[in-house]
Amino acid sequence: MKKFKIIASLLVLLFVLFELFVFSQKEESQSQKPIISVSTFSLYDIVKHIGGDSVTLSTMIPFGVDPHSFEVTPKIMAMLEKSSLALYSGAGLEPWIENIDFKAKAIDMSSYASLRELGSHELEAHKHHDEKCAHGKIDPHYWLDFENMKKSVTVISAELEKLLPENRDLYRQNRDKYIKMLDSLDENYSKSLSTCKIDSVILNHNSLGYLAHKYSFHAESLSGLSPEADPSPNDIKRILKEIKKDGVSTIFYENFVNSKVMHSISKDSNVVAEVISPLGNITADEAAANETYETLMQRNLDKLSKAMLCN
Repeated sequence: MKKFKIIASLLVLLFVLFELFVFSQKEESQSQKPIISVSTFSLYDIVKHIGGDSVTLSTMIPFGVDPHSFEVTPKIMAMLEKSSLALYSGAGLEPWIENIDFKAKAIDMSSYASLRELGSHELEAHKHHDEKCAHGKIDPHYWLDFENMKKSVTVISAELEKLLPENRDLYRQNRDKYIKMLDSLDENYSKSLSTCKIDSVILNHNSLGYLAHKYSFHAESLSGLSPEADPSPNDIKRILKEIKKDGVSTIFYENFVNSKVMHSISKDSNVVAEVISPLGNITADEAAANETYETLMQRNLDKLSKAMLCN
């Protein structure tokens, strides 16, 4: 019996040592992967689909936090110190980025995008919120233009190739697959929004300008480009007038904003208040559900198509 106990103890010890060895090997393998830090969800989604398990993907802005009002933390700074590559959206979306001294290569992805300047009507709605806004006359939500997303995909794929040239074929295959997905989304949007009875949408802030410009509908916002700005009584009066004039039945707001005003407008106007995702970031629940740029953009299309009474 004593001999049996000794053998059993040795087997348990061997099993524990084996588990520790496997764990250490896994940790070592993980630490050897280059860390790619990204600021916005669209960049996260691109790196995740192109780089896959070959890289360690880190988010500068935690899921569930509004990128407009985020402030960098010591934990994020420590991760950036270890990163091999940092990708940020730019165009004034992340004003806190100016205070970071990147140790590795950092890329302002807006420098590769076709940026949209605000029109005169948008500037008028936006100007009294300028003190709350860092991006001025430029609309920073350029990832909602599929052509801009393609440019980002191409740039990121090339950067990953430089870091890990042995994965070149994989990255190019994933790049082409992602671009094909973007083309499919573009086709869906073009088809679904081509015949709509209503040509306007109303939002808490002007986050859909690129979509509106490309697919020929009008986006009216309560607070210009600044989701954190407090709307004035004139803002609310203007939106109520637009709802009545255009026959709007649905108004939109984002998960990260205080929706109290939009729900009040919804009640007063007898219209539906619905969540829409501009994809600057996603919620923790959406991240847990493995939502992607593709699934969220398709859901946005379904909601917009329904709101504008599209065939």
